[in-house]
Amino acid sequence: MSVTACPGCALGDSEAISAPGNRPADATFELVLPGIHCAACIATVERVLNALPEIRSARVNLTRKRAWVAAEPGITDPSGWIEALADAGYEAHEASSVPAPDSSGSDLALHLGIAGFAMMNVMLLSVAVWSGAADATRNLMYWISAMIALPATAFAAQPFFRNAWAALRAGRLAMDVPISLAIILACGISLYETIEGGDHAWFEAALSLTFFLLAGRYLDLRMRQSVRSAASDLSALEPRRVHRIEGDARVSRPIEDIRLGDTLWLAAGARVPVDAVLVDDQVRVDRSALTGESDPIARIAGQDLVAGDVVLTGPVRIRATAVGEDTTLRRMTRLVAIAETARGRYSSLAEKAASIYTPAIHLIALVTFIGWMAVTGDIRQSLNVAVATLIITCPCALGLAIPAVSAAATGRLYRLGCLVKSDTALERLAQVDTVVFDKTGTLTRQELVVPGDMPTDARQVLRGLANASDHPLSRGLRATLRDVTPAALNGLAELPGKGIGALRNGQPVSLFAADDGRASILSIGETRYVLDRTERTVPGATQLITRLRGMGMDVSLLTGDAEDRAIRIGDELGISRVWASVPADGKVQVVKALRAEGRNVLMVGDGLNDAAALTAANASIAPGHALDISRNAADAVVTGDIGMIADVLRLATSARRRMLENLLISAGYNVVAIPLAVLGFASPLMAAVAMSTSSITVTLNALRTR
Repeated sequence: MSVTACPGCALGDSEAISAPGNRPADATFELVLPGIHCAACIATVERVLNALPEIRSARVNLTRKRAWVAAEPGITDPSGWIEALADAGYEAHEASSVPAPDSSGSDLALHLGIAGFAMMNVMLLSVAVWSGAADATRNLMYWISAMIALPATAFAAQPFFRNAWAALRAGRLAMDVPISLAIILACGISLYETIEGGDHAWFEAALSLTFFLLAGRYLDLRMRQSVRSAASDLSALEPRRVHRIEGDARVSRPIEDIRLGDTLWLAAGARVPVDAVLVDDQVRVDRSALTGESDPIARIAGQDLVAGDVVLTGPVRIRATAVGEDTTLRRMTRLVAIAETARGRYSSLAEKAASIYTPAIHLIALVTFIGWMAVTGDIRQSLNVAVATLIITCPCALGLAIPAVSAAATGRLYRLGCLVKSDTALERLAQVDTVVFDKTGTLTRQELVVPGDMPTDARQVLRGLANASDHPLSRGLRATLRDVTPAALNGLAELPGKGIGALRNGQPVSLFAADDGRASILSIGETRYVLDRTERTVPGATQLITRLRGMGMDVSLLTGDAEDRAIRIGDELGISRVWASVPADGKVQVVKALRAEGRNVLMVGDGLNDAAALTAANASIAPGHALDISRNAADAVVTGDIGMIADVLRLATSARRRMLENLLISAGYNVVAIPLAVLGFASPLMAAVAMSTSSITVTLNALRTR
């Protein structure tokens, strides 16, 4: 059984992906909820589940379309919960089953295309009636219209019918209820009037209503389908198989088989799968993704390694000290998942407007019918006026008001180099008053300083070695030496965490990191050149901070890097409030503390240690070079100069202003149209013109977004 109680839920689903580590530690069951769509869905599902006596607690994650349930001891069968959710209008099943691939986009496009094609043909026939055709000619036009409109509407309006039926079964009103009622009554009354030879039919109005609302739904769907779960990507960083030392052999085992005390073997470049201590004498690891610390970390035998570290010098042996849900990576994953859940509770402008508008439509139509029955006693006339009222008041303009602006704004941002990924991102970005930046990789980048007295021959070798590596430091060298001709090298070989070597005319040359990690050494035969490592702000960072301050934003720096470097960069950029040496969970607490002060926080970061903070903020942006986990956790990704973040905020503010204007236009349209409909002055021609005019008006206003 497929049910949903939220309008548009069936149209906006994306495939849910189950990943280990996303569920809370106390959860005993995981339910898939393919039909949840908004903050109201979260509240309803949690209320239904938490009301059941065998459930201690339940929490819903909207992005992953999951409900995590902590049940009383001894409970092994969730079928009763699934039935309770079905009674409330929500499809649910255990996470072990695989949901069907999402085809909602193509299905909705098909419904939209059929509605549009039928609407244009029926409109052409209606022109003859509006131009004065009468009697037999008018009846012929109506019969032809009926043959086109009835099957087309029955198919094209199915998304609204399904959602409305599910809502009614759950005992609730939803936006699709008046929409479905208006379509059904318009078609039914039109067919009756055609059979009876009446003067008015509403075929074109029913199709126009279906078409414009489907267009709004399709625009909204295109926004929602770009959202991916950051928690899923974070879990993907955990290796699925590892090498465990069993006796004298290395045996590949699933990560689930690893137990406390097991000894594991890791190659250079491998990611540490569990929290552990080092067995071998020493190793250097890259922990920047977890802590933001820009320099590699040296560990010796007996010191700790954490899940998510990258081994730079290997192979090495480690002994597991924490596995499963207890590892650092899993704890961070839970932080991200919890933050995603909190963000999913944001109610958009469209949801708030619909919560007021939906019951008002029903009430106005009902009062209109009762009033006309009381005055005239003519049920046919009363139904015609009530149908006219439903059609006139049905939310065509409201259905397009927000999606049209979102489509216009996100399209413009895309052309500027910013991909908006969340359907409510523009609204949240427009309300930002505090911007918190990560440092390493976001506002700064590491570079190697080429000595000014380095001879041209050595510079050519350095450029040749830099060309052969995609390491960030090598990319920086290529930019610095862009005018230098690279030397011809052969036998190139790169050692992860050490450097790169080659031969030039039979002579060994190499570029490798110094033992302290704070410099690199260019070696040409017996000659050595030291390239100091420095940290510089990225182009556009200073101008960005200045622009943000000019927009009235409070700007802060939040980093896991050392305090001295953080303060230096803060002073350089003019940022007075700096948090340094802050781990991933600490970043989340800082963001939460700022939000508790009543601030609307924008988090900008690029690392694994920023992912949870990105999801915990009111809104978030990641640079295009960020890790996948950070890009997917963020609401928007900027692929160009970081300075365009100010443009993103400015355009988001403009977009929200247009959204509010469109809602006012929709409300103004109803203020004028409702009295005409209630008093019986609304003809099918007036309804079609009014709906088209209001929809086109909000669309044109949306295009003003700049």
